[in-house]
Amino acid sequence: MVGVTDRDTAEIGVGPWDGPWPEDPRYDPELLSHGDRRNVVDPYRYWRREAIVADLDRRRHGFHVAIENWQHDFNIGTVVRNANAFAASAVHIIGKRRWNRRGAMVTDRYQHIEHHSTVEDFTAWAAAEALAVVGVDNLPGSVPIETTSLPRNAVLVFGQEGPGLSEPVRRVCAKVCSISQFGSTRSINAGVASGIAMHAWVREHVFGQNPERPVSDT
Repeated sequence: MVGVTDRDTAEIGVGPWDGPWPEDPRYDPELLSHGDRRNVVDPYRYWRREAIVADLDRRRHGFHVAIENWQHDFNIGTVVRNANAFAASAVHIIGKRRWNRRGAMVTDRYQHIEHHSTVEDFTAWAAAEALAVVGVDNLPGSVPIETTSLPRNAVLVFGQEGPGLSEPVRRVCAKVCSISQFGSTRSINAGVASGIAMHAWVREHVFGQNPERPVSDT
């Protein structure tokens, strides 16, 4: 690829474009002039932010992600970063509008993020979009996500760090999935759980891996 001039250095990204500039309008003259040090994959180097978002919008997956934010949960940034990595349709924050963006590593610039001030607002939105609300929490009565089929059109919901899913959210869930654990800790944080759950959806609906198939059949 023309323009990649510093791959052998320790610095992240690429330097100024080397050679005649591309005429493609997706490229940003500022980045071509000064280099692109952003946290983006190589095919998006030198692209305008709006062009990246538009390209992602063409191939985002059918699931959404939501997380409760009643006490400024520090996991939200990681959830947003994971949602970007797995091409979620959007991230929905339930509760307080403000959240700590540090963990997002600037991926929030490329990810659609919506806010719902109450659980009722969130529930009404999900119903209008015909999305199944799937909670992810290790609660009594939950089903293992490893052996459970996830709806294709779903919103995966995660609770506040500590208390987990609130009671109002639990009541609107079509199902609640748990993540199997094998150590001494009682739980894993929402940031980690979100990545596992999104990957489970991708394995089923992108790669066609049936989670309900008995192990002996594989």
